[in-house]
Amino acid sequence: MSSPDEQVLRWAVRAAAPSARVVSATGMRAGGNPWLLRLAGAGSTCEVVLKTGDAAADLDRRQLLTTVAALELAVGHALPAPRLIAADLDGSAAGTVAVLMTVLAGSSKIPRVASAGRLRALGAAAGALASVALAPRPGLELRTRALYDMDFAAWRTSAGTSHLLARAEEQIASLPVPDGELVLVHGDLWQGNTIWIGDSCSGMIDWDAAGAGSPGIDLGTLRSDVALFFGSSPLASTGLPAADEVLTGWQQAAGRPAEHVAYWDAAAALCTVGDMDYCLPGDLLGEVGRPDLNAELLTARRDAFLAAALDDLDSW
Repeated sequence: MSSPDEQVLRWAVRAAAPSARVVSATGMRAGGNPWLLRLAGAGSTCEVVLKTGDAAADLDRRQLLTTVAALELAVGHALPAPRLIAADLDGSAAGTVAVLMTVLAGSSKIPRVASAGRLRALGAAAGALASVALAPRPGLELRTRALYDMDFAAWRTSAGTSHLLARAEEQIASLPVPDGELVLVHGDLWQGNTIWIGDSCSGMIDWDAAGAGSPGIDLGTLRSDVALFFGSSPLASTGLPAADEVLTGWQQAAGRPAEHVAYWDAAAALCTVGDMDYCLPGDLLGEVGRPDLNAELLTARRDAFLAAALDDLDSW
């Protein structure tokens, strides 16, 4: 893909290091936006992350507005997230809407085997968000599920569904969204949006779906995600499935039991379509370090996770 244009690069340099120059601009998602910029000048180098959007696209502007609002809130609560350097939300200075952020140390690669400690640290990252009470506000609106801007029901209509997904859709639609406190939610908290140094989580990235919602949104997303990547078999070290290790970490960090776990598990699984190849295609699996997985296995794991959630919901 092409690199960012010169105007937005000049804007980024002025904001981050006025005496520096751009040495490289590396695409961080499928070779494109966002961009990792390496800046050099006065005998030193630094790296920053540049995320851009189309100034004429309402969704791009809303997502970057949300990113700015979330990062500003995160720094006020000492949450592990990039720090905001600068933002141009109308494109008047950068030539396009743009946000400039610090780089978190570590990697977002997903290991083939996860320790209980890593899984609990993943849950603890979401549990930390649950301590930030938040009323809906501009940029951080009310969220009732993950990835608020995607119509998964319509996607299933076009890409294909399954009997189990249809059953889940009907069952979730028949239930009220659980009441409870509103907190800061990330809104797209899967492992690819977390950064790691060993088994320590150094932060969460890609905040453009954040908002005010139930803490179950992020917890369910993470539980569904680890079920996909690691399966539902108990870990040899603890006897607990990966999703339950995430739950343990969340509860330890939040200091309270999680509520309505089965509802939010099912809601998370509904952020998919029948064939998981559409949701986690092979190129994305390779990008996050898991080329060993395939759509058939992921679909089977999703179905097992969702069936267990529906069985628990039947007992409500």
